[in-house]
Amino acid sequence: MTTVATPPAAVETLAPKRKPRQKTGPGSIFKYLLALIFLIIVLMPMYVLIVTSFKSGADIGVTSQWNLPETWTLASWEKAWNVLRPSFIRTFELAVPVAIISSLIGAANGFVLSRWRFPGADVVFTLILFGMFIPYQAVMIPLREIVTTLGIPPGITTLVFVHCVYGIPICTLIFRNYYATTVPEELIEAARVDGAGLLRTFGRIILPISIPGFVVTIIWQFTSAWNDYLFAIFLSNTRNGPITIALNALAGAQSPDYAASMAGALITSLPTLLVYVLLGRWFIGGLMAGSVKS
Repeated sequence: MTTVATPPAAVETLAPKRKPRQKTGPGSIFKYLLALIFLIIVLMPMYVLIVTSFKSGADIGVTSQWNLPETWTLASWEKAWNVLRPSFIRTFELAVPVAIISSLIGAANGFVLSRWRFPGADVVFTLILFGMFIPYQAVMIPLREIVTTLGIPPGITTLVFVHCVYGIPICTLIFRNYYATTVPEELIEAARVDGAGLLRTFGRIILPISIPGFVVTIIWQFTSAWNDYLFAIFLSNTRNGPITIALNALAGAQSPDYAASMAGALITSLPTLLVYVLLGRWFIGGLMAGSVKS
């Protein structure tokens, strides 16, 4: 049996190439140092917020804002929770329906506008997108007049309707891009050959593969509705409004309790933080899924 010698050049070609070791030079050290400085600057207000929320009234002052509490107490958290608890529950009743309803409407609009090229589709899409560029401040007084004229009582129901309407343009844009660039045309054609109509194709085939788009729109709409203050101040009050109204009442008293205000701010931001922590890993992927053709 004859053994064929492998040329040295072939051996070098077959051998796995080692990645060149990156050198840590002064430029890299400077970038990491600069990032660390920016991180500290960003986290400084959060440090003051958390530390102050555990202080008693005697420990709070301009000169002692960076100091740790001499006595750690949860009294401010209990006070803030007692004030914010009713509006906390009402805000979930606002943000959850807004996120779901506007996402479903945006998904339906996006599917029709991306796959059903009816006459005037581009004009309809342009008119829908026009709603994204109308500032809230420009419609507040007319919107309040319409709600008053129609006899719609202020509160969570009115805010759900308004946020769903304002959320349709951005949800439609996200889903239209997602369906146009990610969902293959062959999938739609196969459903059409099997006798599925537009609604059945959307419900049985398109919705199950639309999770990345729904993650993006749900995070966006939930956060927008939860953090809204402008619509809330015009269309609700402290008795039937969301948590932003109650937080403003807690922090805007004549003798403000700074520790309770800090605790209330942390309680208010906790749900949106949890949403980003739980769904954030799919957020960027969902955005990119509708931006690049496969």
